[in-house]
Amino acid sequence: MQALGGTAIVFVGLSAYVLTTRKNFNFLGGFVAVGMMVMLAVMVFLLGASLFGYQFSGLQLAFSAGIVLLMSALILYQTSEIIHGGETNYIMATTSLFLSIVNLFTSLLHLLGVTSDE
Repeated sequence: MQALGGTAIVFVGLSAYVLTTRKNFNFLGGFVAVGMMVMLAVMVFLLGASLFGYQFSGLQLAFSAGIVLLMSALILYQTSEIIHGGETNYIMATTSLFLSIVNLFTSLLHLLGVTSDE
């Protein structure tokens, strides 16, 4: 329930910030692209390591935290693109925002699941 609430707060807060300030976040495009490539490389490394029996729990936590930051930046970028007319295909815009929210939720779920007492 905490991950759901955290995801909702992050999404509503970031979207409200973009809507009220009308600031253009196009400059985040390069950061998001490079961040996605880095996270993809880390994900492949973690997957390969787990196939051979190695577990890097600290790196997995850092990966989840990085995904939370990356998805937050992506939500800012995508919402700005929708507002400023950069994205005219609204089905694609809705789908990409939905996937960003799902990724944010799963990463928060992983981070909160590791820190729980159960």
